[in-house]
Parts: sequence; structure tokens; C-alpha cells
Amino acid sequence: MMDIFNLALPYFGLILIGFACGKRIRLPETGLAWMNFFLLYVALPALFFRIMARTPLEQLNNPPFILATTAATACAFALGFAAYFLGGGRERQQAVIAGLAGGYGNIGYMGPGLALAAIGAPAAVPVALIFCFDNVFLFTITPLLIALLGRERRALLPTLIHLVREIVFHPLIFASILGTAAAALHLHIPIGIDRILEFLQNAAAPVALFALGVTVTLRPFETMPWELPGILAVKLIAHPVIAIALLMLLGPFAPEWIATALLMASLPPALSVFVMARQYDAWVAPASTAVLVGTLISVVTLPLVIWLIRSGALAQGFFGF
Repeated sequence: MMDIFNLALPYFGLILIGFACGKRIRLPETGLAWMNFFLLYVALPALFFRIMARTPLEQLNNPPFILATTAATACAFALGFAAYFLGGGRERQQAVIAGLAGGYGNIGYMGPGLALAAIGAPAAVPVALIFCFDNVFLFTITPLLIALLGRERRALLPTLIHLVREIVFHPLIFASILGTAAAALHLHIPIGIDRILEFLQNAAAPVALFALGVTVTLRPFETMPWELPGILAVKLIAHPVIAIALLMLLGPFAPEWIATALLMASLPPALSVFVMARQYDAWVAPASTAVLVGTLISVVTLPLVIWLIRSGALAQGFFGF
């Protein structure tokens, strides 16, 4: 168990350091702008480009795995959407953001580093696939439903064109596409450039976790919305259970791939949930609370998931660890 603690401590420790710094040193939120730009447009794209470029193309061609993990995320999104109304909510646009909190885990900042540390190099490809296809789904369904369910109806065709452009040119997805093309063409990255990318890749996780800690400190914590416990239960419990069920149904898959999918599905709501809530001016304060409370709860749940994976206690022999 001490190994699991030592594995998880650096990740939650960096979040805690960021949280403490945010509480102690009251710098304006605008100070995070360059850090967030570095993460989204420089460090994380370097990480995903290197993952995809170093992966044989045949390993990326796994439609059953993509279907299982993306369908699990879609189910979690739908359950989060429903949990909003069961908790007494009435606004349809707010329900969309609540659904996002139920389905969108911290697969960009926390997921890659934690999965690679807990499971090893075999986790790189499933992490990249989950990241790409979950983001394509969520970045499509959220603005589409916001447009269709809002009081001001927007024309469908311009909305779809805008969505396609936003998805294709999202820096992380675009970097993954370039990495896939490099793998397909068997391109060899020059050593000097590859080392620059490696430096950037290594900076992604610590900067992201520190920024997450600072950012949740700056978010207002209001009273717990009635719908929030149900939505967090969807994200932290239902999502991983659904993912395992669909993987068993559509498998078999390599044990490391199953373990990676379970870990990625168990991540707390992503900071992007709050970002999109603010973008669409819907469910803003509850989204902030969902990120903060979900991250705090995951201090307990994620080490438990890692222990279940590494010890073989979960479905003995299923993972093969």
C-alpha cells in the first residue's frame, strides 16, 4: 500500500502545493494566463505528439476499444445530464454542463502522467486514444446541445461547421493527428528537436497539477447544489463501472489497456468543465464546486483504484498484473 501512496502523492502533492500557494499568495487570476497557454498550446501537444509518433500505427487501430471507452463516456454524460434534473434542476443548458461534469475526467492534465506511472509504457497508446476520442465526442456534443437547447436557436449547419473547425484545430487533437501521421510515415524526429519535445513533455504534468491547485483556490465555493452528489457519483463510480462492463462486452483487450481505461474513467471532473461553463454562462458556480470537491474526493478514490489494479484484487486475474 505504501507503493500506491508514494505513486499518488506527487500528483496530489503538486495540487496541494498549488492550492496552498493560491490561498497564501493572492496574485490575480490573469497571472495564470501564460501558464495555461503553455500547457494547452506547448507542453501537452508535445506530450501527445511524442506518444502518437512513437506508437506503431497498427496499435492505434483498435475500433472496439475506442467504441467501448467513448460509449462509456457518453453514458456518463447522459447520466450526469439526468442527475441534474433528478436533483431539482430545470435549465436545459445547465444540464448540458452538468452532463459534462459527469463524463469529462481530468484526462489531459492528470491522466497521462498518472497512468504512465501506475501502469507503465503500455498505457501510452490507450491514454492517447481515450484522450482523442473522448475530447472529440465531448467537444462536439456540448456546444451542439447548448446551441440546440438554448433559448436562442442557432442555425444547425453553421454550428456544425464551427464544431468541426474547433475539433480539428484543437491543439491537443491536432498534435495527436500530426503524431499519427508521423507514425504512419515512419518519420524520425531529429535528436535535437526530439529533446526539446521531451523537455516540454516532462513539464506538462507538474505545471498542469500546480495550475489546477491554484485555479480551484480562486474558484468561489458556494453551498453544495442538490444535484452535485449524484453527478460526482456518476463521474467517480458509474463511469469506471460502465467502462469495465463495456470492455468486457467488446473485448478481449490487453490487461494494461483495461487497467488504463479504468484509471482514466475514474479521474475527477476536469478543469475544462468550469472553463466551458464560464464560456456558455451556464452552471458556473456548481461547475467550480464539482471540480474542487471531485478532486478532493479523488484523493481517496484514485489510490484505491490504483491499488485494485496493481494488487489484482479487482476481478482476480482479470488484469493479469
